[in-house]
Amino acid sequence: MQKELNNLLDHETKKYLEKTKSSLIKHKAATEVMPGGNTRTTQWMDPYPFFVDKAEGMYIHDIDGNSYLDFMLNATTLILGHANPKIVNALTSQVGEGTVYSVPTDGQTKLADILVDRIPSMDKVRFTNSGTEATMMAIMASRSFTKKTKIAKFEGGYHGTHDHVSVSVYPKKSDLNPETHPGVPEYSFQPPSILEDVIVLPYNNIDKSKELITKYKDDLSCIIMEPIISNFGYLPLDLDFIKFIRDITEELGIVLIFDEIQSFRVSRGGAQESFNITPDMTTLGKIIGGGLPVGAFGGKEEIMELFDPTSDKYDIAHAGTFNGNPLTMEAGVAVMSNLNQKEFDQMNALGEKLRHKLRSVFDEINLGVQVTGYGSLFGINFNNQKIVDYRTFIENDSGMTKILFTYLRNNGVLLQLKNAGALNVLMSEKEMDYFVDKTREISTQIKDSINE
Repeated sequence: MQKELNNLLDHETKKYLEKTKSSLIKHKAATEVMPGGNTRTTQWMDPYPFFVDKAEGMYIHDIDGNSYLDFMLNATTLILGHANPKIVNALTSQVGEGTVYSVPTDGQTKLADILVDRIPSMDKVRFTNSGTEATMMAIMASRSFTKKTKIAKFEGGYHGTHDHVSVSVYPKKSDLNPETHPGVPEYSFQPPSILEDVIVLPYNNIDKSKELITKYKDDLSCIIMEPIISNFGYLPLDLDFIKFIRDITEELGIVLIFDEIQSFRVSRGGAQESFNITPDMTTLGKIIGGGLPVGAFGGKEEIMELFDPTSDKYDIAHAGTFNGNPLTMEAGVAVMSNLNQKEFDQMNALGEKLRHKLRSVFDEINLGVQVTGYGSLFGINFNNQKIVDYRTFIENDSGMTKILFTYLRNNGVLLQLKNAGALNVLMSEKEMDYFVDKTREISTQIKDSINE
């Protein structure tokens, strides 16, 4: 079986090499000046990434003349599609008036107004340049507000790349401890104290989470979590589990942070609106910048007051040369102004149809696959177990995952490397059906290889 699967992957890899010869030349040149040939790990794909010529609407076009129906959408960001005219016009207008200043513009207020109006947890908001910065500042605020130093996160939860969230994000199965806590460092030579400061909880396990939260309650400033787990094929958490986390954090005076950097796209007010569970703080990114670098964090007024230089509770200086820069703010206003309930309903309904059609394909050919996702987000997981947490998710078959990704890429469908993705407002059933048909083709070949 494994030999046949390896042959299938080799065949598809050779096809990619033939289709992307100009990209290989560009990649080799890039490796001379950047480690790995790029400046962003998530741009890497095996055997090398293709290089973009241009992108428009639903499609990316590479320098070899290949086109890709884009479900990657720059990690879910491009919800209005590539080069949306309304965003292009907003940017063109702002560029003529200046790109960045040392004083504010009305663009900050306009985008902040939209976010505060839409997001249940957000009384006030501040902008950053990335989701990493947003989660870092939210955690800093939680510590100052509670006067406690430890934080809790979940095993397999990704919240950017600063030290205190870089624990037990992608641990190898062989490195896992019997319990989730203490966690596993993500990088070599992280300070050992981080494993004491970061309490690692298991997703969807009320009893074990309660035990750990209660044990460390006197030192625990916050719990940070995604209500829809981006690392697990956009798996929505069990609603009773989220309610439990909300209840126990309220009871013990622990700040609850929802990382909605990706899940904010499922409704006008994000997953917290969809699930009717309101955290104390929320972090944002991706769609709110219209395709430009962005992050944001916000929450209860009494927490956000810590950032107000005019308040006697002022405690945290929050600088950043490009925070709230005019280009990002205008692009963000353009995208958010064109996302109303109609657009969310349309994308979410299409996402549900896509997940249903994909499940039907795998049931039809009797292949062990779980299709996860929520709203306009989806994931395809070669896994015979029900995925409920990190330890069940990493049972996904990496070889079959790679075969599906490579075949779809060769046939003009671009997913994230783990075969997850997102929809944008331009997509229709026509695009979904093409994606499903190509998935059926390669899944049938995988099944045949298993049977040989």
